[in-house]
Amino acid sequence: MTNKALESKILKTLSIVPSGCVVSYGQLADLAGLPGRARLVGKCLKSSQETTPWHRVIRSDGKIAFPPGSELAEEQRTLLTIEGVVVKKHRVNIGIFGWKPSLYTLLAELEQ
Repeated sequence: MTNKALESKILKTLSIVPSGCVVSYGQLADLAGLPGRARLVGKCLKSSQETTPWHRVIRSDGKIAFPPGSELAEEQRTLLTIEGVVVKKHRVNIGIFGWKPSLYTLLAELEQ
């Protein structure tokens, strides 16, 4: 599979993450059918020229991946807060705000 095809799968999957929810890099890779490729997700988001809801992707421990106080960390915190996601001490409670899609949602949305 080409890099373009892999990027397309990742971005398509990210596009169906609803507002007010977050996913980890690894979870996004898994949902895109690319298990174990969390780093690829980060690389894809960094290089993507498309407008994506990148702010909904966080580390598996719930932390924002950018250094605290950095411009990108503040932008991500702001965007998540606007969507109703609570960010405390640079961390999101994945148990509350983590996206748990049904198999039907994945199959129906990714088919389109």
